Amino acid sequence: MASRKGIIALMGSGELTATMVEVHKELLARVPAPPRAVFLDTPAGFQLNVDQLSQKAVGYFRDRIQQPMAVASFKAKETITPHEAEQAFRILHEANFVLIGPGSPTYAVRNWQQTLIPEILIKAIERGGCLIAASAAALTVGSASLPVYEIYKVGEDLHWVAGVNILAHFGFNLAVIPHWNNAEGGTHDTRFCYMGESRFEKLESLLPENVSIFGLDEHTACIMDLETGEAIIKGIGRATLRWRGSEITFEKGERFPLDLLRGEGTEKAWKVITAQPPPAELPSGAGQGSFWDKVHALEAAFHASLDQHEPKAITSTLLELDRTIWQAQQDLESAEFISQAREILREMIVLLGVELDSSPRDEATSLAPLVSEMLELRERFRQGKKWQEADAIRESLQRVNLIVEDTQEGPRWHLER
Repeated sequence: MASRKGIIALMGSGELTATMVEVHKELLARVPAPPRAVFLDTPAGFQLNVDQLSQKAVGYFRDRIQQPMAVASFKAKETITPHEAEQAFRILHEANFVLIGPGSPTYAVRNWQQTLIPEILIKAIERGGCLIAASAAALTVGSASLPVYEIYKVGEDLHWVAGVNILAHFGFNLAVIPHWNNAEGGTHDTRFCYMGESRFEKLESLLPENVSIFGLDEHTACIMDLETGEAIIKGIGRATLRWRGSEITFEKGERFPLDLLRGEGTEKAWKVITAQPPPAELPSGAGQGSFWDKVHALEAAFHASLDQHEPKAITSTLLELDRTIWQAQQDLESAEFISQAREILREMIVLLGVELDSSPRDEATSLAPLVSEMLELRERFRQGKKWQEADAIRESLQRVNLIVEDTQEGPRWHLER
């Protein structure tokens, strides 16, 4: 069979969700028959649940795509045995559809350097196969890789690390950035793969001038067909190409020449980048959007209901967030996102508990300070022999079901239901 160029699919996130089911089916239909799908686990190789993540991918392809999937396990080059490494290489050699996804991009790059894996992936593409680099893996395939965890979680200085640069073999000089439109932070800016606009502007200035940035919204894929020289955007968002203070955006469903990503095409006009305000607290009507839109909208509705002491609305919000998380889990949303959403739900439950603890336990407890003041006033009237005024207070309390009894120890009262 004659050699031909295949497909590189870059995904901003959602590689194992309902959003990408039809995308995966289309890609499988375009590789040489029979399709041989493989999941490569290196980016998550350091995680204790790496094998569960692999089995999640296998189950997703079996149940949603109706396609068997093997696992090429290359968790760490320092600890893998020669036999295990050869087995992983063999599985990758035989594949014509390779999916790489969540984890740490810098960990993946470090463990692929000085191994056969980048070369194997390039040859698979050259034979007409498909490489899907999603989420963390998308950060590895360009000339520069963003160390997300090191900056966002650990607080290291802004910097880039060298990527494995598979794209360079096909003429692209890009730094790929997934989670381009991330809104997980709610009221703080986590766009541009959790960096936020101010940090990302500084990161852009640290790149060599000949490197372009290619940003992908969440649940969005750019399918790069090297045989036809054309790309198309799939999913629910868009892609953004940035270079030297200007950008081009590609909408969902849009087709465009790959030469644009090589800096050679002139089919679309570049626009000067203008600062966009970070996402504010989402309105309650945002529930029809993405998973995080729904989570943050429900979080905002919960706090508003708590401030206004609306028990029914509070209960409805908690139940709806629980349903949203359950549905997202069924749709195979990111395990990390599910975990973070559960943390928000737990925090909401704790806040409700604190509010209840600081509130009166029952109606009588709530009325006690007022009744106590009224009885003290009645007692002063009694001591001044103002019996009519004292009786008027007692009768007023009785009309609202607060029954006062005079005893040897003093007045007692109770609420009569």
